[in-house]
Amino acid sequence: MNYFTAALPLLAGAILDCVFGDPYNLPHPIRLIGRLISFLEAFVRRHMGRHLRAGGVFLAVIVLIISAAVPLAILLVCYRLSALFGALAEGIMCYYLIAARCLRDESMKVYSAVAAGDAERARKAVSMIVGRDTAVLDEKGIVRAAVETVAENTSDGVTAPLMYMSVGGAVLGFFYKAANTMDSMIGYRNEKYADIGRFAAKLDDVLNYIPSRLTAVAMIVCAPLFRLDGTGAYRIWKRDRRKHASPNSAQTEAACAGALGVRLAGDAYYFGELHKKEYIGDPVRDIENEDIRRANRLMYGSSAIVFVFAVIVRALLIGGVLC
Repeated sequence: MNYFTAALPLLAGAILDCVFGDPYNLPHPIRLIGRLISFLEAFVRRHMGRHLRAGGVFLAVIVLIISAAVPLAILLVCYRLSALFGALAEGIMCYYLIAARCLRDESMKVYSAVAAGDAERARKAVSMIVGRDTAVLDEKGIVRAAVETVAENTSDGVTAPLMYMSVGGAVLGFFYKAANTMDSMIGYRNEKYADIGRFAAKLDDVLNYIPSRLTAVAMIVCAPLFRLDGTGAYRIWKRDRRKHASPNSAQTEAACAGALGVRLAGDAYYFGELHKKEYIGDPVRDIENEDIRRANRLMYGSSAIVFVFAVIVRALLIGGVLC
């Protein structure tokens, strides 16, 4: 295997994502992982109801093993046929793990609805990409929620998978996405999920610790390229990067808020319950619909920086060993 073949899965995955985005009409492995999580959650609640924390660990371990073992088995067969065939198969897997185009498309649905003055359509669109209750949001709240999810998911949906795939290929990428999907489904700190989702939430915190910080730095570096405030991004990141219950979410939100010159976060409703949150960023100006576009440019710029380093790491780490 040469350096190019080693880097080919990441290259193919990124190109396919840029061109096609998520294939909504085809089976998606992440959706299959989601169904597995739902099935095991029901199993644990039914058979381990008195030991939900232990059941949550059981759920997570099974999901992680299956999510990594299936692509590993497929790739072992493909690479035995030929290095090129294996790299192309792995490239398709990487494509399913990168969500930049999907994040951009879904957030721009919010942008289009707000631009058209259709508040209900905007609430419906933003409800597809955030976990909070959206019925109470006004126009600025809708835009703020969209900007926040673009900022946070730049790491969760794009750069973190790239980093893990650069080290462990699609297998480690699926391991990461399984943990991240569990966190998004059962990692809530409320009465229903506090016990069963505790392990998944902690695991996601650990796995995203380094990627979220490196992504924030990438945002700061690329902000001036898009005529955004790089100095402000660094200042707000240093000041507000810990203003979140998660040790990671505020990292990219703070960098994005500083780059845009707006204030993000604040109180939000989840499952009808008000959660008090600190603000992130300074209200240098009011948030506006165009900030969704700006956040997406920041997402693509920081992802490009991480992608270049991921390809180099993949080529040197895998190609150098197997050449």
